[in-house]
Amino acid sequence: MPALRTALLQSSGRLGDVAANLRSLDEAAGRAAAAGAGLLLAPELFLTGYAIGPDIARLAEPADGPSAREVAATAARHGIAISYGYPERSTERHGVVHNAAHLFGADGTPLLHYRKTHLFGDFEAKWFTPGDQPVAQARIGGLTVGLMICYDVEFPENVRAHALAGTDLLLVPTALMHPAEIVPLSVVPVRAFENQLYLAYANRTGPEGDFEFVGLSALAGPDGTVRARAGRGEELVIGDADPELLAASREENPYLRDRRPELYGSLG
Repeated sequence: MPALRTALLQSSGRLGDVAANLRSLDEAAGRAAAAGAGLLLAPELFLTGYAIGPDIARLAEPADGPSAREVAATAARHGIAISYGYPERSTERHGVVHNAAHLFGADGTPLLHYRKTHLFGDFEAKWFTPGDQPVAQARIGGLTVGLMICYDVEFPENVRAHALAGTDLLLVPTALMHPAEIVPLSVVPVRAFENQLYLAYANRTGPEGDFEFVGLSALAGPDGTVRARAGRGEELVIGDADPELLAASREENPYLRDRRPELYGSLG
């Protein structure tokens, strides 16, 4: 089974300018596809910017809104799967907005939709409602792909749930701020190793409102090594999620086999 070449778009786009960010995503998809990538991951809230505050009500769209349809067309045009973050206007509850992410297949088919389950800080708690589905999965290129958003990956139980459900490649669109560099530098490779999966972490970069995003996007492998790493600026980095290495690593590493869940019942 061939490796799934995975591209990480590290960019904050243009704050509040959805049309410009859609154009940027289209350009990145073209570059990634030309480099042989089968999947492009963009950051958290990429379509609108993160520090949109009161503009959330104006910029949020339903899951099947016009931006989703345009990204689906972009994926089909370039023949590459695309995942990205955006603010989702709920069609179930009036006035509710979720910090959400989409995954479209290389033919434009919607594969996954996820709502961030762990909101970070007062800013997100003020503007968003958390989701309640911890594990969302789809199949791409022979791999089981999962999706979560930024702060979610900092909870070991969250990633372990994906590992136990069979996720091979976990996509994490992110908006990580200074001074939390320990997350991409240390936590992300450890999560990949302890759960025996690939973890793709695509961050925003640079100043935005009151926030300073740190970049350092990474694709970490099940052996704990970083297969691709961005710096601090805007960048498109590419690495391979290799199912053969994944199988070999899982055979060598006994974490999931040696678990004793009967001892963990007190972990509520």
